[in-house]
Amino acid sequence: MSASGRSRGDFDQGWLFHKGDIPIPYAVKGGMTGGLTDCAQREEGEWLDIAYVNKEAQQVQDGWSPVRLPHDWCLDEQYVNDPELGSRAGSHGYLPTGIGFYRKRFAMPAGEHGRTIALQFDGVTGRSTVWVNGHLIGERFGGYTSFSYDISDVLRYGTEGDNVILVKVDATDFEGWWYEGSGIYRHVWLQSTNSLQVADSGTFITASNLSDEQATLRIETRISNKEELERPFELRTFIKESESGREVGALVMQSKVVDIGEKVIEQELIVETPRLWSPEQPFLYIAISEVYENNQLLDRYETTFGIRSLLFDADRGFVLNGSPYPIKGTSNHQDFAGVGVAMPDALIAYKLKLLKEMGCNAYRSAHHPPSPALLDLCDRMGMLVMNENRKLDSSSRGLEELSRMVIRDRNHPSVILWSLENEEVLEGTVMGARILRTMSKLTRKLDPTRPTMAAMNHGWSSGGYAEAVDIVGYNYGHRGADLDGRSKNPDRLIIGSESASFTTTRGIYEDDPVKGYCSAYGTSIPSWGCSPERSWSDVIQHPFLTGVFLWTGFDYRGEPTPYEWPCIGSHFGMMDSCGFPKDIYYFMRALWRDEPLVHLLPHWNWPGREGEPIRVMVYTNCDMIELILNGRSLGLRQVQPMSSLEWQVPYEPGELKAIGRNQGEVAAETERITSGKPHAIFLEADRLLIAADGADIAAIRVSIVDMRGYVVPYADTEVSFCVEGAGLLLGVGNGNPSSHESDRASSRRAFNGHALALVQAGSEGGGITVKAAAAGLLPAVLTVEAHPAAGAFMEEAALLGEGEERYV
Repeated sequence: MSASGRSRGDFDQGWLFHKGDIPIPYAVKGGMTGGLTDCAQREEGEWLDIAYVNKEAQQVQDGWSPVRLPHDWCLDEQYVNDPELGSRAGSHGYLPTGIGFYRKRFAMPAGEHGRTIALQFDGVTGRSTVWVNGHLIGERFGGYTSFSYDISDVLRYGTEGDNVILVKVDATDFEGWWYEGSGIYRHVWLQSTNSLQVADSGTFITASNLSDEQATLRIETRISNKEELERPFELRTFIKESESGREVGALVMQSKVVDIGEKVIEQELIVETPRLWSPEQPFLYIAISEVYENNQLLDRYETTFGIRSLLFDADRGFVLNGSPYPIKGTSNHQDFAGVGVAMPDALIAYKLKLLKEMGCNAYRSAHHPPSPALLDLCDRMGMLVMNENRKLDSSSRGLEELSRMVIRDRNHPSVILWSLENEEVLEGTVMGARILRTMSKLTRKLDPTRPTMAAMNHGWSSGGYAEAVDIVGYNYGHRGADLDGRSKNPDRLIIGSESASFTTTRGIYEDDPVKGYCSAYGTSIPSWGCSPERSWSDVIQHPFLTGVFLWTGFDYRGEPTPYEWPCIGSHFGMMDSCGFPKDIYYFMRALWRDEPLVHLLPHWNWPGREGEPIRVMVYTNCDMIELILNGRSLGLRQVQPMSSLEWQVPYEPGELKAIGRNQGEVAAETERITSGKPHAIFLEADRLLIAADGADIAAIRVSIVDMRGYVVPYADTEVSFCVEGAGLLLGVGNGNPSSHESDRASSRRAFNGHALALVQAGSEGGGITVKAAAAGLLPAVLTVEAHPAAGAFMEEAALLGEGEERYV
């Protein structure tokens, strides 16, 4: 904490967790809840939790365990196919939810007395209740909206004693129809400010009159006063380049507040030769707002922003910085193997890097407001964002949550759209249109710089619903009848807000309803879906569609389709739940990137099928493909744009190679080689240097290889992990949508040759040694260095490329 200015500290460490309900009495007088919500004092002056001296509380004390936030307790549960819950259990991944408690004890320095102390939550599942020192502070329902409590009055400072925070999380009520996890699954912060300050999310920066020579910035700053005094102040605003720190503009304004409340200050300045933000060049600026009273600095507030222009055109689609820019997007839930929804920032960055490697330039947060960490990373790494409100709701609570999302996120250059709802039942109805219109008007008032939209799967032409927003989202807009309807609305702005729904399982080449697997050939497509090839060709043929958000970038827990139990996750991803690419990933990469690419499927291990024809496909962006089996050419074929090639090749062990040519010259090639038996484990980290901050992550990709180093595509060996040194094993996974193994275990079976281990750094520097062993295989050892001075998770990583079949 700080005696002057503003401080905001990570409050993720030092928590205890208890699974299950604990009766907490209602306090009939302020601060008298007692029990686990407070502390008790011994005669000798030492502070002790009441849990240790209260007989009732003592009975539950043994059920508490230390945790670091973010935390998702669902991963500690066993998968259960509960017939009483029916499809509801499957939609949430067959993991029980329930009620849990988090408790933290901390001291507050005496010098903080008189300041404003705020407890800030980026996201808590379901319904949360917070007590501080016996005081019921507040209750919230809504797991995706950030919220904050002013706890200044109820804290103990200095020698007054320690403080206790207790958070009850009731995750029994679901908000969505996908896996949502359970717990305090996003970051928590403790913020200290003076009574005269910039309000939280209190700046709004917009750019206009953009040219190569200059840009006009308009800066709106809300100043908050918590004293019953007239207070003259000075607001000093500085604009700097984020990377270099070079100052490019400054303003000073005198003003005053006359009582408790807020004052909005508007400033305007010119930035010369602005550098524009885009996914390819994500250049950022920082606005520094300093509040002075009597020449004393009271607050310093920083806002990261970008300068860019955006436009949606009825004919050209999306226009970024003056040029048409097709949106190559994916829709995504927020979970990942090994951690559930409790995503460390480094894993969010890892997922974004994998998407960018595919050629993706846009991210839809489906169907909820994203975490602040994700938006920060999208700004820094260069990823457009469709920011999505949870549901159609114009109640006071619904509008409050919408306002919180817009005000919190409107400075992010990555955010290009406010999606106000997704596939609501009231789409196309008069009542729905009234609700949507109210939400849209509020959003435009809070942010007139971005369009509103609705992600619709019906009702495009009835009830005035589509006219209530600026842009009409077409979920599965490839349907010809819906696109033909554009002739009735030629000026309608359209976007492919959700597309494809293509179900495949990594490394599987035949549908298997018993095990719950879908063939990578794409033979099991939902009735509402289509291939990603069809979705993208719609955009190429109809530029007014603006772009697509494929469903989905990654497999996710819950909503198993087309099979239910034993499936506990989806098959929709371009990548599996560990981030291992499926075959379809390479098809999209060939369409979305310019670098020559050839991808060949399936693998070439088919024992007992010698002489039988095997369906062979090639995904490429080259002009011509030659297929070669064991040195014999099977012919040269012309590639049609946005199409795959297919052969029936009699199986014989050896090497199947595909060579891509552009204008007659070899541009890219790949091969599938018949592997031998499993022989060894191979480990590969996304980064070998991580930050020793107690939070950074190294993703360790695990492969089962033969004696020559080729991945064995059918290997399902159980691999045990041991992590020694300055880190720990955070979680494991394998991308198998039907696996019921625990992600918290120290071992995991490989799935079709691969598994994943997540290693988290400790708070002290040093080597982290990862050992992997399996019966009958040569073990593997890999060392990751955790260093206090290492930059957190932004170091470039070598991602999976076209040579993924061989690792050594």
